[in-house]
Amino acid sequence: MPADCAPPALTSSPGLEALKPMTPDLIVLADTIHTLDNRHAEPIQAVAVSGGLIAAVGSRQDAQAWRQAGTRMVDLGSATLTPGLVDCHIHPVFGLDLTIGVDLSGASTLNEVRSLLLTEASHDDGWLRGWGLNPNAFGTVPLHRSVLDDVSNGKPAMIRLFDGHSALVNSRALEVAGVHGRYQFDQASEVVCDADGRPTGFLVEAAAMELIQSHIPRETFEERKSRLAALLRDFARAGLTGGHVMDHSEESSALFQALEADGELPLRLRTAPWCMPGSDENDWKSLARTLGKGGRRWSIEAIKLFVDGTVDNGTAWLYEPDLYGQSTAPFWPRPEEYSAAVRYFASRGIPTATHAIGDAGVEHVLDALESLATVVPADVLRRTVHRIEHIETVPDELVARFKGTGVVASMQPTHCTHYSLADHSDNWSMRLGNERADRAWRCRDLREAGVTLGIGSDWPIAPYEPLPIMADAQLRRRSGVPEQEPIAPSQALTALQALEGYTSHAAKAAGLWEVSGSITVGKRADFTAFELDPLTTAPDEFAASNVLGTIVDGELQFLLERLA
Repeated sequence: MPADCAPPALTSSPGLEALKPMTPDLIVLADTIHTLDNRHAEPIQAVAVSGGLIAAVGSRQDAQAWRQAGTRMVDLGSATLTPGLVDCHIHPVFGLDLTIGVDLSGASTLNEVRSLLLTEASHDDGWLRGWGLNPNAFGTVPLHRSVLDDVSNGKPAMIRLFDGHSALVNSRALEVAGVHGRYQFDQASEVVCDADGRPTGFLVEAAAMELIQSHIPRETFEERKSRLAALLRDFARAGLTGGHVMDHSEESSALFQALEADGELPLRLRTAPWCMPGSDENDWKSLARTLGKGGRRWSIEAIKLFVDGTVDNGTAWLYEPDLYGQSTAPFWPRPEEYSAAVRYFASRGIPTATHAIGDAGVEHVLDALESLATVVPADVLRRTVHRIEHIETVPDELVARFKGTGVVASMQPTHCTHYSLADHSDNWSMRLGNERADRAWRCRDLREAGVTLGIGSDWPIAPYEPLPIMADAQLRRRSGVPEQEPIAPSQALTALQALEGYTSHAAKAAGLWEVSGSITVGKRADFTAFELDPLTTAPDEFAASNVLGTIVDGELQFLLERLA
C-alpha cells in the first residue's frame, strides 16, 4: 500500500476491531457477514466505513457505539454481506464491438440462427451484424459464407462466434474489404480458404477479422460511452464491485475518463493492454510506460499476452493435433519471442496475464515463468503476480507445476458449463477426444494443489452475472438446468472456494490482498450484499436469487429500492 494511503494503526477490543479515532461515514448491518478474514472468531454483523476504508467490524451492539451525527446507517436485515465481488476476466470496452447486432447465443440450431439473422437483416442498418454464435448450432453444416448470403438481403454481414476469436462473413463483406484469397500474418491468424484458394468466409483470430472490421462504420464516442455506462451499471446491479479488464486502448482511457468525470464509474477496473506477436523491445517499452496511468477507479496495471487461440476454432496449442489435425501451432510463430516479452515485463516488476488454453500452450507459459528465477531479482519476482488465463485442458504434471511457480490460475467455469457437454458430443470435446476432454477446466485440482484461483466470466464470451457463475462452479452444469449431466464433477468447487474466487483469490490474483479481498479493518470498503447466503444456499437457488446492493469506496453504487 502506498505510504499516503496507509491506514492508522489497528487497535482491538473484545467483539470489536477498529481504527481509532473513528467517525464513520457509513455503517452497514447484516445478519450474516462473511469477512473472508480468518482472524474474526465471533460472528460479525456490522461494518463501519470511514474515508473509503473499513474502519471497524463488530456486532450490532458495537455499531450503536460507533454511530456519530451524520453517519449513514444501512440495515440489510437478514441479508448476507461479503467483500465486493470482482470478475477476474472481462472485456467491457472491447466487448462493445463484439456485441453489436443480434444476440445469437441462445440459438441451438441452424434454423434458429437463420431466423434471427433474417429478422435482423430487415432493419435499415448498412451491415448485418451478430454475435455469440455457437458453432454447435451448425451441426455438420460447414461454416461457410453461403449460410449468410442466403439471409443477408444483399448487405455485407459479419457474425462473431461465441469464442471472440473467430467470425463468419458473407460474400458481400469479402468484396467490400477486397479479401480474395489467403493472407500471411505476424500471428497465428487465417483467412480460411477452400481448395481453390477462395475465402470460405470463416476468419480465425484478430488479424484476419480486422480485415473486415476495419470497413465497418464506427459508432460515435457518445454512443459508445452511453453503451458502456449502461453495461457497467448492469455489472454493479449483478453484484460486481470490480473487474480485471483483459484489454486496453486509447479509447478505453478516454471512455473511462469521461465516465468518471460524470460520476458513472460504479466499479474498480484494472486493465491490461495487449502485447502481440510482431512487437519488439521498442513496443514493449511503450507498453511499459502506460503502466500506472488511470483515474480514481481505473488504472493500467498489467500486460496481456496470448500463446494460443481456442479449441473450437482449431487454434489452441496442443501436444497432439485435434480431431481435424489442427491446434498444433502457437499464436506467436516464434514462441521464444513470447518468452522474451515476458522476461522484459517481469524484470521491471510488471505483472503479466497470458491466454493459454491448450496443454502445450500452458506448458510453454509455465516454462517461461519458471525461467524468470534466473534473470529477475528475487524481490521483484516475489512482489509481481503472473497469471495464466483459461487453462481449459491440462494433464496432472502441469497442475502440479503451478504451485511451484506461484503462478495464478484465472478460469471461467461457465465456459465449461455453457459450451461443453458431459457426453462429449459438443464441438470442444469432439475436437479434443475423450482423454483430453476429461481434463476439462480442472478448477478443484488447482485449488487442492494450493494454487490461487481467480474466477470470472470473460464477458462477452459468456454472461457476466456472478451468482450463476458461482453456482455453475459448484454444480459443473448450468444452474437452473438440473436435468443436465455434470461435466467432470470431480472438479466442482465448494461454495467457499467459489466465493473466494471472486473475493480473496481475486485480490491475490491482482496483487492487492494487502488492500482488498476481505472485510478487514484498513482495507477498501467494497462490499456485495446478497438476498441469500452464498455459503449455505443450494447453488440453483442462489443463482436465481437477488443481489441487494453494492458498495465501492464506502459509497453505495446501487441498493434495491425496498432497502433504500
